[in-house]
Amino acid sequence: MTTTTGTSDRVSDSLKQASKRVSQSVFDGSRLRVVLLVDVYDGAQQQFLEAYEQMGKQVASVPGHVSDQLCQSIENPSQWLITSEWESAPPFLAWVNSEEHVRMVEPMHSCIRDTRSLRFHIVRETGDAASASSAGRRLQSSPRIGDGVIRHALTFTVKPGSEAKVAELLANYKSPEARVDDATRLCRTSLFMHGNRVVRAIEVRGDLLAALRHVARQPEVRAVEEAINPYLEQARDFNDQESVRVFFTRAALPAVHHVTSGQDDERAERHALYYPARPGMGMKLAELLAQQDERAADDPRSPVLRSTVFERDDVVVRLIDIRGGLDAAPAAALGLTDSGQVAELTTLLGEGAAKKEGDVARLLTLARMDLITDRRSAPDA
Repeated sequence: MTTTTGTSDRVSDSLKQASKRVSQSVFDGSRLRVVLLVDVYDGAQQQFLEAYEQMGKQVASVPGHVSDQLCQSIENPSQWLITSEWESAPPFLAWVNSEEHVRMVEPMHSCIRDTRSLRFHIVRETGDAASASSAGRRLQSSPRIGDGVIRHALTFTVKPGSEAKVAELLANYKSPEARVDDATRLCRTSLFMHGNRVVRAIEVRGDLLAALRHVARQPEVRAVEEAINPYLEQARDFNDQESVRVFFTRAALPAVHHVTSGQDDERAERHALYYPARPGMGMKLAELLAQQDERAADDPRSPVLRSTVFERDDVVVRLIDIRGGLDAAPAAALGLTDSGQVAELTTLLGEGAAKKEGDVARLLTLARMDLITDRRSAPDA
């Protein structure tokens, strides 16, 4: 009995140690399954079906799309399920975050009460699908190890000249209650600005959608959102649910890669860097940064302890926890394992960061974001 317990403890300690090295990414090349749960208004089923059929014809021609299915609950006719398969995650994300997608799904929203989207890499399968995989459709080679935290960000721009006022409003709000429900809590909110662009990154344990709804309902948060409304470049009317939905759809900045080195240091500083990509180069730029961060995470000398890359269209933001600050190791801070990779990075960046002298310090100055607030929730008692 003693031997068994000792072995169990050693296995547990080994698992805990292994779990410190976390890598989550959309760039592993494996196929993607998207599940969309839809709650349709009573009596609107036919309208929803017709809108789906029209959308389905358009989705079929999207690069990377393989197939999809529409299912209706046998217990509740208002509950529907849409599943789709994609060659990999990047083409799906490029489509779902595009203006084309915003326009494509618009006819469906008048008949939908609620939706929930889930995205999965395909790890294993059986039957005919497995034979197709052996013919060249790649599966995920092994399961990833996470840390139980979901990372997401929102980004939007404000009217030029209003940056100081917006920063003041965003810095001085009362934090919402961290506990969402028995399974979900807010862990950390970090808010940055780069010129007139605002980026709010959040970390959640549990249900991301429940956390976002919880935050939106808080009076103190709603008051700040109302206060910055006049300064937004994209108009938003809280009395019009469609206006709010479109605003937050366009503001979503998904995490496409996250890696931790497995090291902890209470002195590490949180910073964000903004990489405006050349048109159409956002996903490629995000993948380059992800590759460099994976290499850095395997180097015990790297000052970057954690890195999350967010991407939507041509907006790429990298959130890092780094020892010693940005200026102590500019190349590592930018996501470059050596300064010789500056040329590769600049070929993907917009004109404002195009090659001039090409030095790391100049790029770091261009990418650096201003920290507005960084708040961690108190741990559970």
